[in-house]
Amino acid sequence: MQQTAWSPAGKCYSTAPDALKGPVLYQADVIALTPALRRGPSRATAGYCCTDEDMTEMSHSPARPITRRLPLIVIVIVALTGTYFLRDVLTFETLRDNREALIAFRDANYAATVAAFVLTYVVIVAFSLPGATIATLTGGFLFATFPGVLFNVTAATLGAIAIFLAARWGLGERLAARMEASDGTVKRIKDGIDENQWSMLFLIRLVPAVPFFVANLVPALVGVPLSRFVISTFFGIIPGGLVYTSVGAGLGDVFARGETPNLGIIFEPQILLPILGLCALAALPIIIKAVRGRKGL
Repeated sequence: MQQTAWSPAGKCYSTAPDALKGPVLYQADVIALTPALRRGPSRATAGYCCTDEDMTEMSHSPARPITRRLPLIVIVIVALTGTYFLRDVLTFETLRDNREALIAFRDANYAATVAAFVLTYVVIVAFSLPGATIATLTGGFLFATFPGVLFNVTAATLGAIAIFLAARWGLGERLAARMEASDGTVKRIKDGIDENQWSMLFLIRLVPAVPFFVANLVPALVGVPLSRFVISTFFGIIPGGLVYTSVGAGLGDVFARGETPNLGIIFEPQILLPILGLCALAALPIIIKAVRGRKGL
């Protein structure tokens, strides 16, 4: 495979690998040096060469950072606007007052109800709108614990993917590359995350105290692959999703008694302890690596 290098005149030329003197640039290096390469050869790029694939990637990179950040900016604007206008709309009271109409529509149009519900849930999660918990309860109320939990988990995962991709495209790729190319504490933190990605991803999903939108953004900013994010999100939110879906499935009796559901049920010992057990299981590889590292095993 031919590779591309900077000539003394500031132009690129192709040559055989044996003729190259500088080290080959990897993806993180290319991203970090892209601004300097656009200006031409300099001290920042002296002695380096890069592959043709790297040069193609650089040539297709957007010229304006604002373009890359536009999806994330839109999400932030919609989230702030939605928080102000929808905070009194997507509530338990709204579900209670419209429960008969929802059930009637579901009975007459089951497939359409599923599609509309999943789409609404995806939008709520993707734009970090208020009402995700109410949406989960609604899924249980309309579709029972199963398949309600499947609809809830699928919709939440799709919405999480949307905000993950927007954050990674806008900030994550550059930030991850800079962390990879840095030294000191920042590099050690990045390496620690990379070495324990699966455990960290499942932990932030299983721990009830971690806000859902935070668990969507952090992986995007540290360079987590999309496939790992999707798998850990889907399976990691099943325990909590199952709890709230089952609460939603019992809303009929709650409505009949004129009460409100106990949304703090996830913190009760019989629910919290099994979830904490899953957290401990997810953290076990990290603990083992730390113990082995201290003992030099």
